Amino acid sequence: MRIAVFPGQGSQSPGFLSPWLALDGAADRLSQYSEWAGVDLVTAGTEWDADQIRDTRVAQPLIVAASLLSWNALPGRESVDGVAGHSVGEFAAAAAAGILSEEDALRLVGIRGRAMAEAAAAAETGMSAVIGGDEASVVSRLEELGLTPANYNGGGQLVAAGALDALARLAAEPLAGTRVIPLQVAGAFHTSYMAPAVDALRAAASEVSASDPRVTVWTNRDGSAVDTGDHFVELLVDQVASPVRWDLCMGAFSSAGVSGIVELSPAGTLTGLAKRALRGVPAVAVKTPDDLPAAADLLGSADA
Repeated sequence: MRIAVFPGQGSQSPGFLSPWLALDGAADRLSQYSEWAGVDLVTAGTEWDADQIRDTRVAQPLIVAASLLSWNALPGRESVDGVAGHSVGEFAAAAAAGILSEEDALRLVGIRGRAMAEAAAAAETGMSAVIGGDEASVVSRLEELGLTPANYNGGGQLVAAGALDALARLAAEPLAGTRVIPLQVAGAFHTSYMAPAVDALRAAASEVSASDPRVTVWTNRDGSAVDTGDHFVELLVDQVASPVRWDLCMGAFSSAGVSGIVELSPAGTLTGLAKRALRGVPAVAVKTPDDLPAAADLLGSADA
């Protein structure tokens, strides 16, 4: 079973879309994505600096647009048997699975980014990755500090979210055997701080027509496969203020007999996690068009 995975916020970097725009039709496609999302993604992905593309209103549609650009350029994508996305990457996964049109995916993610940016502006919050340590002990420490485990990423990584002063204490006094790395995001995503954004996204999603998935699609909620498009869209909405269980998604990949993983642009994070948690499963990170042949080879050679 061969799958495609789509990354989440924080995976973007300045100028990362430039090589993609050299592909035939990519500039026109990205201009259309910009119109749907309400963000100048062409300029953002080629000219803006790290602080500008860190803005949630920009980062979220930018990442989904990049994932879909690389997905459309991927030779052999008809061989993909399943998809999953990490956090905002679920919108790209929904489009790749045929649940949402690309227009609806970009329109909704634009609304999501703006609503989450507004929610984030209401309090000084952020997120930090905690690498290593016993998960139960890490969660207990977060609770002591009033922080929330927002992303269970597997591979020995958990993301804490909450007030900046509490995150600073976590970094200053890390548990033995752990490292704390601040993330380039603008707020405490996937926590109760994002509750106002849920309502805004739910209102927009109610106007969308969803189709049932053409391939297996797993949800961040609990790693389960979702059979209907309507239910997946409901989960997309609730996910804004709920923890990302990527660890359970990877467990589901293993149970399903996944034999190859392709991560779409801006790639690297999810293949890194897979190499630690799914040892022996080949994975290709599609960072630039130069990586497409290796991804196509994996899709062609991995056991179905």
